[in-house]
Amino acid sequence: MSVPVDAGDSSPGRASGPSEVQRRRESYRRRQTVRSVLIGAGSTAVVGVTLTVLIMGSPGWERVKDTFFDLDVARESLPAVATGLWLNARVLVFCAVGALLLGLMVAIMRTLRGPVFFPLRALATSYTYGFRGAPLIIVLYLMAFGVPGLRLEGTPSVLVLGGIALVVTYGAYIAEVFRAGIESVHPSQIAAARSLGLSYAQTMRHVVLPQAIRRVTPPLLNDMVALQKDVGLISLAGPIDAIRAAQISTAQSYNFTPYIVAGVLFVLMAVPLVAVTDWVTMRAARRQSAEGAQ
Repeated sequence: MSVPVDAGDSSPGRASGPSEVQRRRESYRRRQTVRSVLIGAGSTAVVGVTLTVLIMGSPGWERVKDTFFDLDVARESLPAVATGLWLNARVLVFCAVGALLLGLMVAIMRTLRGPVFFPLRALATSYTYGFRGAPLIIVLYLMAFGVPGLRLEGTPSVLVLGGIALVVTYGAYIAEVFRAGIESVHPSQIAAARSLGLSYAQTMRHVVLPQAIRRVTPPLLNDMVALQKDVGLISLAGPIDAIRAAQISTAQSYNFTPYIVAGVLFVLMAVPLVAVTDWVTMRAARRQSAEGAQ
């Protein structure tokens, strides 16, 4: 008498590989994925065509096209704007490193315990409250035009002062992100580390900060993306970066296309960082889901 074979049986002696139920499940998932991609592509095409028809069919489209999308003006302004973008890239590196270090230091100051550290906590709290509320453009004007007005010896250049304005402003936001990560570490881990004989500094370095930084990496990267965008505001202080170069080209050609060129270059510069941010965010979400399922 023959014995019916269970499709999901994987006992020794039976054929290895996925069962019939598993193959049907995977086939269903592939069909659903293809269906989702086709629907997404179709809806995107419909929206794109609709927007194109609306914009290009508007009465003033020809004038807007000549004013903002002139290819000849774009080619002429591209070298100067690209040269200015190199300055933006260098300022971005300086400001990113400075804001991260300042934010981490302020976050540690805000998490210090004990009455003896109250002045440091009050100073850090005042800093984060003040610079998170102050508009960046006002801080930039104050640093770039107010500080040189003091006529002090050794005053740095306007470019450095503009970078400092970005650092102190973004340092306040980043400090709160770091503080959220530090306070997300359970107090029992700190108590366990201290019971093993680690000092407070060793506990922060070896136990708290590694976990805190890993947890807040996605929002930190988002702040870096925002900083990359706001680096263009340094043109208000006078340095010839990409935005200032576009402004000069616009004044010479009476055409706004150089601003579009600068905007496209900024977007291209931000794409790698945005992609890394999305990848890190997705990875963190998957890790949290896996930890929650355990």
